[in-house]
Amino acid sequence: MTFTNQTGADYLRQILRAPVYEVALVTPFQDMPRLSARLNNRVQLKREDRQPVHSFKLRGAYNMIANLTEAQKQAGIITASAGNHAQGLALSGTKLGVKATIVMPKTTPDIKVDAVRGFGGEVVLFGNNFDEAKAEAERLAAEYHYTFVPPFDHPLVIAGQGTIGMEMLQQNGHLDYIFVPVGGGGLAAGVAVLIKQLMPEIKVIAVEPEESGCLKAALDAGEPVVLEQVSMFADGVAVKRIGDETFRLCQQYLDGHISVSSDEICAAVKDIFEDTRAIAEPSGALALAGLKKYAEQHQLTGKQLGTVLSGANTNFHGLRYVSERCELGEKREGLLAVTIPERKGAFFEFCQILGGRAVTEFNYRYNDDSLANVFVGIRLAGGPEELNSIIQDLRKAGYPVIDLSDDEIAKLHIRYMIGGKPSKPLKERLYAFEFPEYPGALLKFLSTLGTHWNISLFNYRNHGADYGRVLCAFELSDDDLVRFSAHLVELGYQYKDETDNPTYRFFLS
Repeated sequence: MTFTNQTGADYLRQILRAPVYEVALVTPFQDMPRLSARLNNRVQLKREDRQPVHSFKLRGAYNMIANLTEAQKQAGIITASAGNHAQGLALSGTKLGVKATIVMPKTTPDIKVDAVRGFGGEVVLFGNNFDEAKAEAERLAAEYHYTFVPPFDHPLVIAGQGTIGMEMLQQNGHLDYIFVPVGGGGLAAGVAVLIKQLMPEIKVIAVEPEESGCLKAALDAGEPVVLEQVSMFADGVAVKRIGDETFRLCQQYLDGHISVSSDEICAAVKDIFEDTRAIAEPSGALALAGLKKYAEQHQLTGKQLGTVLSGANTNFHGLRYVSERCELGEKREGLLAVTIPERKGAFFEFCQILGGRAVTEFNYRYNDDSLANVFVGIRLAGGPEELNSIIQDLRKAGYPVIDLSDDEIAKLHIRYMIGGKPSKPLKERLYAFEFPEYPGALLKFLSTLGTHWNISLFNYRNHGADYGRVLCAFELSDDDLVRFSAHLVELGYQYKDETDNPTYRFFLS
């Protein structure tokens, strides 16, 4: 997709003229007193979860549709989306009397499909992933002369999202920093270009998940690139390639970039709840996670920091994952693997070394007559420094210790599997998979892999997301690796070889 090279002044005019308030609300710019006191900065949260579709996406979709010609409106509009853009487009079409067709993957949860239909959109379920749905949407657009409304990479969509920046300036003209989430870049581009036209002294910082950094990859390469894979945790920003126009604007107008982990996003979800009682979706809390990390890294104090709660269309069951991980994201919990003697009183002596600290989790199973391997969670008041002190104290007392606090496999799977060691040595390899949540996914997995090699370990975890996590081990000889790898490619699921993972070696192999 190509565009005329619009200037910042062109975008400013489009933002000022955007008729988004025919359907969107001027959302509150809410103070976060608890977090502000903790960070020693004033933190304000732009409550885009208060929009009729509980997301900012309504602004961009409406602005583009409102600017179509009468002939385009008569023909109808179409998009492909399983998320917030779908709902924004459906409501915008209803408001303007334009037929809106949304192609959604067959894997889309019913709650999202029903929400789009509730806003007046016509839903077409097609394909098992976004790429297949998008291809079908483009085919239908060509066949029926619908106008395709992209989720981010169009000047009118970008200008619609830029109205958020205008409101933030009107609600607090003394901001020092604004933190914006990045998926495809529409919100970041719109806010950045607006701010730099009016108050360029305000710094605009982009925030991305560590495992979905399409902007960071593009900045490093000097042009948009396609990521091999992205994390589905913050699915609202799980974009493999940033838009061409959004990248041009982000590269020109952004002042900085920061990446955050899933645990840090979970901690931000908790911060938002504690200060506002709002429940953000992971991508909705992304920018706040970046604000917290940036303020700490740059030792900001006494500054006025603004950010965006970009959406709240979360799956309720996904909160289990957030609840489990937020303490780790705040560095308030440490996870350790410790070897203790297998004798009476050994656990008491171990707890004495912990010095009365709260144990959040303790997993143990008899291993042999001399040693026991223990998985323990410890609540921390002093953050990483306190955890390092505990590890040093345990090692001085003669306990072998491994810090698992940053080990994804330990946190996601192995903490629930401790005790399961094979009764004989196995020649096995361990893989972590992301399973698409649709009927037949497990059958496809087993028919592609399980009928060829013996599965020696299997653990499935799904926290209400569109993708479940599977940890699986196969009995494999070295001679089988090439053939096995070919079957992995045939399977088509995202995977990672975790055979050398220290937690697996410690507890399960």
